[in-house]
Amino acid sequence: MPFAEMLPFIGVGAFGVFISSIAQVFLKKEALREHGSFLKEYVNPLVIGGYVLMLISTLLLVIAFKGIPLSMGPILEATSYVYVTVFGVVLFKEKLGKKKVAALAVIMLGIMVYSFGL
Repeated sequence: MPFAEMLPFIGVGAFGVFISSIAQVFLKKEALREHGSFLKEYVNPLVIGGYVLMLISTLLLVIAFKGIPLSMGPILEATSYVYVTVFGVVLFKEKLGKKKVAALAVIMLGIMVYSFGL
């Protein structure tokens, strides 16, 4: 399949990974809170919403794989590290050290080398 025909499927897959990253933020926000009981820890809007978003993400990736090769899956999934890092810095005030920046640069370089054949 020509690359131009794969672009919509790549977009769907990338959106699925982005949705998955948002779900991870929901689950982390809830994990940082104190809960009164075991039931309240798992039956609350953020946890349920996080798992619903994970389901949606999975369905979007299934759709994406109808038009892209399986070998592109790990590349799409690698973009989640960038999303999660940005969310962590912005929402959770996490520190972005030199090692994290270097690791993200290596991930982005790998994505570019694979995707564009640099």
